[in-house]
Amino acid sequence: MEKAKINSKEQVKKSFQKFLPQGFENYVVDLFFAHSIHFKIVPPRKSKLGDFRVGEDLPKPLITVNGDLNPYSFLITTLHEFAHLHTYLEFGFKVAPHGEEWKIAYRKLLLPVINSGNLPQDVEKALVNSLISTKASSCTDINLSRVLQNYDIKKEGLETLEQIPKNTIFVLNGRKFVKGDFRRKKFLCQDLVSKKMFLVNALAQVIPIK
Repeated sequence: MEKAKINSKEQVKKSFQKFLPQGFENYVVDLFFAHSIHFKIVPPRKSKLGDFRVGEDLPKPLITVNGDLNPYSFLITTLHEFAHLHTYLEFGFKVAPHGEEWKIAYRKLLLPVINSGNLPQDVEKALVNSLISTKASSCTDINLSRVLQNYDIKKEGLETLEQIPKNTIFVLNGRKFVKGDFRRKKFLCQDLVSKKMFLVNALAQVIPIK
């Protein structure tokens, strides 16, 4: 989405409605119209939920967000990327991507959402706890990610890695692994073909072989 192609706030609101939780469309639309940016809703990416980019090859700052996210994940990811935009506009490249300046911008964007009263209680509580020690993204805050995952559309046969017992064989991205020991937020798992060890996110969606 960009202003050159979409001039009406109502049109932009309709574009966002299918992705955002009800009650937050106006907030995000106002953020969109407050800046000269490109905003793209893109196909799923395994490595990231959203992205913020600027550069000589881009006429305007670009925000992208994965289109397969559940509404609450989409909202939080969108605010995460707008925090990057606000930080860049104020400090340029002089500060760390997820440094204190970004954390302040992120908190400012999240507070109206938390105070709106429009969030489910579990999401609101998880966000409040997350703000106490703001993480780089919802993906690095495992407790927030666990709550947000409750609002994903459930796919038959899939379980999170943390739900299956140790030594269970499972399939992830077409490869077979065996679940090992817990290491902080991840499990040490062995690829059954290469015998190499990998750290896999505890909330990774896997297919257990029973």
